[in-house]
Amino acid sequence: MSRAILALVLSVLFSLSFSLSFSAMAIAPIEKQSDQTALYREILDRLATRHYRGQDLNDELSLRYLNSYIDMLDPMKSYFLQSDIEEFSQWQTELDDLARRGDVSPGFVMYNRLRDRMLAQITANIALLEGDHAFDYSVDETIVLDGEERQWLQSASEQRDYWRKRVKDSMIRLLLNDKEPAKAQELLLKRFTNQITQMEQRDSQDVFQIYVNALASLYDPHTAYFSPRGTENFQINMSLSLEGIGAELRTEDEYTKVARVIPGGPADMQGILKAQDRIISVGQGDEELVDVIGWRIDDVVHLIRGAKDSIVRLELIEGGNDSSDSTKIIAIVRDKVKLEEKSAQSKIIEVNQDGVDLRLGVIDIPAFYMDFEAYMKRDPDYKSTTRDVDRLLTELLKEQVDGIVLDLRNNGGGSLREATMLTDLFIDTGPVVQIRNAYQQVSRNQRASARGAYTGPLLVLINRLSASASEIFAGALQDYDRAIVVGSQSFGKGTVQDVTGLSSGQLKLTVSKFYRVSGASTQHRGVVPDIKFPSLYDIDKVGESHKDNALPWDNIHSVPFKPSPSVKAFIPALTAESEQRSASDPDFAHLVANLELRNSWDAEKSVSLSLEKRRARRSDWDTQKFLLENTRRKAKDLELYADLEAWKSDNKDPDEDEIVADAKDDETSDKLEAEGALDSAGDSDHSLPVKETAEKIEQDEDEEKDIAESDPMLFEAGNILADQIRLLKQPASKQLMVKSPKLEKKL
Repeated sequence: MSRAILALVLSVLFSLSFSLSFSAMAIAPIEKQSDQTALYREILDRLATRHYRGQDLNDELSLRYLNSYIDMLDPMKSYFLQSDIEEFSQWQTELDDLARRGDVSPGFVMYNRLRDRMLAQITANIALLEGDHAFDYSVDETIVLDGEERQWLQSASEQRDYWRKRVKDSMIRLLLNDKEPAKAQELLLKRFTNQITQMEQRDSQDVFQIYVNALASLYDPHTAYFSPRGTENFQINMSLSLEGIGAELRTEDEYTKVARVIPGGPADMQGILKAQDRIISVGQGDEELVDVIGWRIDDVVHLIRGAKDSIVRLELIEGGNDSSDSTKIIAIVRDKVKLEEKSAQSKIIEVNQDGVDLRLGVIDIPAFYMDFEAYMKRDPDYKSTTRDVDRLLTELLKEQVDGIVLDLRNNGGGSLREATMLTDLFIDTGPVVQIRNAYQQVSRNQRASARGAYTGPLLVLINRLSASASEIFAGALQDYDRAIVVGSQSFGKGTVQDVTGLSSGQLKLTVSKFYRVSGASTQHRGVVPDIKFPSLYDIDKVGESHKDNALPWDNIHSVPFKPSPSVKAFIPALTAESEQRSASDPDFAHLVANLELRNSWDAEKSVSLSLEKRRARRSDWDTQKFLLENTRRKAKDLELYADLEAWKSDNKDPDEDEIVADAKDDETSDKLEAEGALDSAGDSDHSLPVKETAEKIEQDEDEEKDIAESDPMLFEAGNILADQIRLLKQPASKQLMVKSPKLEKKL
């Protein structure tokens, strides 16, 4: 045997011995608790008797359960070996039988194996970084990071090589973000040490929750068990709404990912944090950033939350793209939101149709909110979406606008009652939504009960993040032929959840399903717009249809309703004019081109581990963005950027110190503490904080002129509405009807 081979064998044996001894000596196995048997059976009973979707507890479900749990434990296929998966297959037809007996033992066996593998690998990663290994950044090799695109690791040697590449990729990302090699190495060592600490803090309660949720997720993606610790952090675990910055977060692989930026929240007001961004480190004010990759979400939350007016700094990977090397640091002032910025708002935009200027009112509705407490106390001035929109409508019509755009983009839903009441402002009497429960009983109690307060030209603008109650509202106006719906296909969240207490913790489960008056469900399919715009969010990655085990789309009998004089006849002509106009509009074309560029980069499955190629790739990205911007400027007869550096200088992120300084100087704004409000139908997934005041946004002439550039989709929606007005030839201000005393009383 040659010395090289002997050295390799000894190295492997030492590595395995060290890893196994570490995992064996560092932490004792996590054991199940005696009370978990009864609790497990209690949860199974609730799922069997109350969930909307019935499931037979059989061998087929057992196999799905096993695969679901393994995927939850190791979604990137980084730690388990193929031999582990083969060993776990002993339970593929047994988990159903064990569940009936309340036996959770397999969950603990598999979790402890994961923990042993993970601790051994992290220890090996630390040894790699602390040793004399030198990464060769000139080697042209690649790595596939997406677990769905990879197979289970076949051997320990394959696992070592995979992790060598992952550590190398992490080093490259840090080097590309101007970290010195020594600092990059120090940061990675700290990251791996933190991951060991996180694993050491896991307990029996954590394992039980993961194991139960692997089963609960087979019923639908909105059904989940929350342990007592999770219940104490209800807002985080139920709605994933983090007080402090106004963002909904979730854990994806080893990252904390931004699911949605809540309209009106601090992050939304600053406009830098975006859905799909991944948070990799968190800092308090001017303190050092703390790396949070691999952390549990409630620990990340603890860092992000903080006192009103304090500063939190976040380091992000933009867009959540595994192949992205760029990170940036932003600073957000916690809870720094003006009251009027959290409710429905209005503005007026102007468009020109055949030489005629039209004034259009735009009402931005960020959520369906209602102050239930004030309402129950019979406070005559209680806050609600419908009351605010009603007032804004009156103000806009006094301004003699020619039509109304209702902007529901990013509206995650909220109060079902408010969705019904708001529909009542725009249609005459009739049903708004049907709700079918687990026993197939259909309720049609949600109805509009008064004549419409506004009957003029109307357009509804939606996007992929319009969900739940906003889909009910948009779907009702579409079914009644009351408004043309434009934008991208909505989220498709058409289910109702209920939260029930258990002997330990809580269970959120889906109990009902929404149906439009036409009989079609909003579940899975969402609302399909009459005129489609490009989606800012990847429909294959964002939305109900992307979620595993989502309830399917279906339909039931329609309910009798009286549609308005049809606007559907205009849709072909409006679509043709919109497509022609959009193709020649520099701002809209620029938006589409940027989306296409981003999607083409996101489609790449593997990442190069050549530092030179990665630098070239980043440079190519900047160059393409620069060329797209100059194309837009040329089409608008604007001054072109002289070169790439001029563009980069003009488009760099605001200086972080300036952000913090501005935030500290601005002591004039204030807000009330947000209160969580569940839908009357129990739709807790999309509940949002109660909103306070609503004020019309006053815009100067410069802002109005910039709407085409700052929001080309809204501007094009206005043009479509203007086309509709031209076809109708009847200004909205002449179609105002006085509200009936009945509706006045309801409001």
